[in-house]
Amino acid sequence: MEDVLAALATGLWHWDTATGLVTTDAEAARLIGLPAEASVLSEALVRSRFHPVDWNENTSITRLAAVEGTVAEVRLRVMDERGRLIRTVRSRFRPVYDTDERVYRVTGTIQEVSEPAPGSAARHPVTGDWRRSREAFLLDAGRALAEARSTEEVLRVAGGLSMPGFSPDGLAVFGAKGDRLTMIGHHGQQIDEESPFTSMPLETDYPAAEVVRTGRAVYLSSPEQYKSRYPVTWPLAERFARKSWAFLPLTVAGRTMGAWMAGFAYPVSFTPDERSVLTTVARMLAQALSRAGIADSERELTDGLQRSMLPTLGPEIPGMEAAARYIPTGGGLQVGGDWYDIIPLPGGTSRAKSAGGGRYALVIGDVQGHDVRAAGLMGQLRIALRAYASEGHRPDAVLSRASRFLHGITADEELSDPRFATCLYAEADPATGVLEIARAGHLDPTIRMADGTVLRRPTAGGLPLGIDPDADYPTTRFALEAGETMMICTDGLIETGGHDIESGWQRIRAILEEHDGDLEKLADALVQAVHGPSSHHTTGPLADRREDDIAVLLLSRPGAGPLAVRPRIRRTLLSVAQDEPERIAEARQQLRELLHDWGSPDQVDSAVLLVSEMLTNVLVHTDADALLLAEVAGQAPERRLRVEVTDGGDDLPHKRRPGELASSGRGLMLIELLADAWGVDPRGEGKSIWFELHEGDGDLPES
Repeated sequence: MEDVLAALATGLWHWDTATGLVTTDAEAARLIGLPAEASVLSEALVRSRFHPVDWNENTSITRLAAVEGTVAEVRLRVMDERGRLIRTVRSRFRPVYDTDERVYRVTGTIQEVSEPAPGSAARHPVTGDWRRSREAFLLDAGRALAEARSTEEVLRVAGGLSMPGFSPDGLAVFGAKGDRLTMIGHHGQQIDEESPFTSMPLETDYPAAEVVRTGRAVYLSSPEQYKSRYPVTWPLAERFARKSWAFLPLTVAGRTMGAWMAGFAYPVSFTPDERSVLTTVARMLAQALSRAGIADSERELTDGLQRSMLPTLGPEIPGMEAAARYIPTGGGLQVGGDWYDIIPLPGGTSRAKSAGGGRYALVIGDVQGHDVRAAGLMGQLRIALRAYASEGHRPDAVLSRASRFLHGITADEELSDPRFATCLYAEADPATGVLEIARAGHLDPTIRMADGTVLRRPTAGGLPLGIDPDADYPTTRFALEAGETMMICTDGLIETGGHDIESGWQRIRAILEEHDGDLEKLADALVQAVHGPSSHHTTGPLADRREDDIAVLLLSRPGAGPLAVRPRIRRTLLSVAQDEPERIAEARQQLRELLHDWGSPDQVDSAVLLVSEMLTNVLVHTDADALLLAEVAGQAPERRLRVEVTDGGDDLPHKRRPGELASSGRGLMLIELLADAWGVDPRGEGKSIWFELHEGDGDLPES
C-alpha cells in the first residue's frame, strides 16, 4: 500500500489532538518541507509549515466534517522558514471525534497540486468542496460576531474575517443619519477625518449611498465597471488601487441601516457562491451592529445614570479624612441599589464650629436588587435621607422616617416582588471623634485601631428599611480615637467571589491589617481584592460579572503619624444594657478580636471567661447597665491586658463559698484564680471591677 502511494507521490499522515502529535510517512514529511523520512512530529511544528490562514481553515473544516461524519478535502500552502511559498498540497481525510475524551483523530492523504490563479473561482482552501469551506467559515464568523459587545469589537472582528478563497484587503461600514451617509468604521486603508468618505449626502453618486437608498447590493468586478457606473466618485476610490468591490446592504427587521464595503486587491468575478457568502456575512454583520448599537446606547444611559444617581464623596470633613468607592455589578445597565453619602448637618458643638466645621452624617445602604428599579428606589431613598438629616433629626429618627418613606412608596407594588433596604447612618462630631450610629439590618462597622488591630464594632440595630413603618432604630455611641479608621460597607465587598460572610470578613480584615498607605490607597486595595484595579475614586472599571454591587466608605481620624507608626495601646469600649443580655456574646467576640495576636491562647480563653462572668454579674445582681473597657498596653511579648466593667450599683461584690451544686457565686473566685491582678474601685455612683493579665505569665494552674 505504501509503495503504491509513494508511486503516486501521495503521503499518509495521522493527527491526534489528545497527544498533540502528527505521524507522517516519508512522502508526507517531504511534501510539508521536512526530511523525507517517517516521523512523529509535534502539532506546533507541522502547523508552522503551513500558511496560518490555511491551517485555521483546516481546523474549522475538520470540526465540521467530524460533526457531519463525511470526508473533508482541503488545500494548504506549504511555507519555508522565511515565509516563502514552497508548494501547495491537497489533503483528504476523515476526522473522528471522541466524545468521551473530547479529542479529534484524523487520518488522511496528502499530495502536491498546482496553485490556482489569483482571483479565480477556485481560490480557496477547499478543492471540490466549496460548501464545506463556506459553512466552516460562516460558523466561525457567526460565533465571533455574536460574541462582539461593542461597535468597535464588531468592526475588529469584521476586519479579521478570512473568507474562503477571496479575502478582502479593505473593509468599511457605513450608516445613515438623516439624509447623510456616514462612515462608522473601516479597516485596511488610511482615511483621515476630513475625507469625503466620512460623511456625504445620501444622494451622492457613490455605491454605498445607492445601496442604502435602494436596499440592493452592488458588485463591481473591475475598475472599468466602477468608473463607468460611478464616474463622480471614481477619483476618490481610484487611489486605493483595488480591482474589485462589493457593497452590500446592512438590513435589520426589513430596514436598511447602512452598507458594508469589501474591497479586493485582485479581480473577483463574484460568482453566485461568493455572493451568497458575502450576503450571509452582511446579514450577520447587520445583526451584530444592531446588538452593539443597543449595548452602546445602554452604556451611554449607564453613564448618565451614574453621573446623576451614583454617589459622590461630598464635602471634606475638617479634622477627619474620608475615602469611598462604588463598583456596580456587571451586566445589564450596571446600576444597582448600593449607595453612600456624606451629609453636612445643621448645628454642631461649639468646639467643632470654632474649628471651622460642624457635625456630619455618613450613610451607606443597599436597596434589594441590581436593576433599574433598585436604582430608582435608591435615588429616592437617598434624597429622603438627605432631607431628614438636613432637618436636624437624630440618627434613630432619620432611619425611622426613611423606613416609613420606603414602605409608603412600595406599599402598592406587587407582593411577589417586595423591596427593602439595609442602611447604616453614622453622625460624626469631628472635634471629639464621637460617632452615634443607627443601623437598619446592615453590617456592623469595622474599626482599624491605631496599631493596626481590626475589630468589628457591634452596634444596636433594627429591621431593614421599608419592612415595618413603625420600626425603632436604637443608637450606639462610641468615639473614634486618633489614628483609628472606621470602615462601613455593603455586603458585596464581603461576600463577592464565592465567599460567605465569615471567609469574606477574614479576607477584608487581612487587607485592613496589612495596609500601611494612605486612606485612598486603602480604599483601592479593598476593591482590588474583589475585582481588580480601580481607575476612579468613585466608579472603577466594570468587571464582566460580579454577584453584587460594592460600596465602601472609610472615615479616619488622623493620629500623630502615618498608619505605619503603631502606638503601644489599643482599647475597645462596649456597653451592655439590662435588656440586652445577648450583647455579652458580642463582648466576648470583641475581646477575642482585640487579643487576636496575644501570645497565650489560654490567657485569651481566661480573659473571655472573666469578662462573661463580670458582665453577667452586673445584669443579674444589679439594676444598672454595664460598661466594658478593655485595654492592651506595651509591646509583644510583654503586653498587659486591663479589663474594667463599670456599673451604677452601690453594692460592692464579695467572695462567697458556693456549694458543689450552686449555680452562682464563683465570679470573684475565678478572677482571683485566673488574673494576675484584680480589684474593685468605688466610683461615687457605682463601682468598677477590674483585672489584669500579663502576656506570657498567665499559664493556667494545675488542677
